[in-house]
Amino acid sequence: MISNTMQEQVKNSSVIRAMFEEGKRLAGIHGVENVFDFSLGNPNVEPPKEVKNAILEVINTGNSMGIHGYMNNSGYEDVRAAIAKSINDKFSTAFTQNNIIMTVGAAGGLNVIFKTLLNPGDEVITFAPFFGEYRNYVKNFEGELVIVSPNTIDFQPNLEEFKEKITPRTKAVIINSPNNPTGVIYSEATIIKLSEILNEKQKEFGTDIYLVSDEPYRELAYDNAEVPYLSKYYENTIIGYSFSKSLSLPGERIGYLVIPDQVADYQNIVSAANIANRILGFVNAPSLFQRVIAKCLDAKVDIRTYNRNRELLYKGLSSYGYECIKPEGAFYMFVKTPIENDVEFCNLAKKKNILLVPGTVFGCPGYVRIAYCVAYYKIEKALPYFKALIEEVK
Repeated sequence: MISNTMQEQVKNSSVIRAMFEEGKRLAGIHGVENVFDFSLGNPNVEPPKEVKNAILEVINTGNSMGIHGYMNNSGYEDVRAAIAKSINDKFSTAFTQNNIIMTVGAAGGLNVIFKTLLNPGDEVITFAPFFGEYRNYVKNFEGELVIVSPNTIDFQPNLEEFKEKITPRTKAVIINSPNNPTGVIYSEATIIKLSEILNEKQKEFGTDIYLVSDEPYRELAYDNAEVPYLSKYYENTIIGYSFSKSLSLPGERIGYLVIPDQVADYQNIVSAANIANRILGFVNAPSLFQRVIAKCLDAKVDIRTYNRNRELLYKGLSSYGYECIKPEGAFYMFVKTPIENDVEFCNLAKKKNILLVPGTVFGCPGYVRIAYCVAYYKIEKALPYFKALIEEVK
């Protein structure tokens, strides 16, 4: 029999993945062109041409052990040095290869850092709405996820409640900007205030509180919006990054952690994160794609495709009477449901072959997430069904 912990996690398995599988089932019945699957954040924009060129170059010019062999658990030194330089050039930081640990995507990186930091019973605070897997990542290491209620006016973090929920057991705070599921970018004013609160609470309790910034959507920002680089605002910041969205490589599982020198207990954290990378079973980030991304650090996906989708979907839904904040980044729209029960609304939408994710999954009931990283024609074709749906429930 499986463990009690896994019994619970199987029971509460990802609603997002379940919707994705349901989409495939419905496509088999109705045809893929007649199913409108907005459930999974699976990029539909092709990787930049630099990625394909880099893959071919690495394979054709490298020796097999240099491509496929083991390396330091942190990753190749020259790759980490290239990433550090790229970050420094973009954000005027001063990182070296010693501040970078290559990881199996952002998810792998978050599990590595929580394995490194958490004792049983330690608290990790996050702001609703939040990526639902944070619950599992924290629980993996017997931590407790503390959820700050959503600010549904503009979806900036609710800092007043946040201040009240910090305790001597608070070990970390995890934020995600641009945010999944809202697409909101946390403003510089928000980050400054959040940092002030954390510094105040560290002093009050005599503890170290680490700010973990989950950043797979950093490059997906619209209208020239700026995404603050958090290590410049708060010393105890650790950054988790992924190339899944910035280079449209979600299946390749390649990312990194940034652990700045000024982080409290820096040397021990770096050493422990290296060991965590190994003993969690990752061993090291995929070797081929370490080499590939090192050649593509200035490449970007063409977010004009996502922006075109964003504009069409936002204008269409708004004209029908749906309420939502226009996303500033990522490729999600978080829409208020016209009925109170978001799960029921998703079931009604499914009858029209529209697959959405209920806001309850993200700790914010009464909303649904729409992933608009799909073909433009899918949104065009789906909009009349969204219109019929809201007219039906009203």
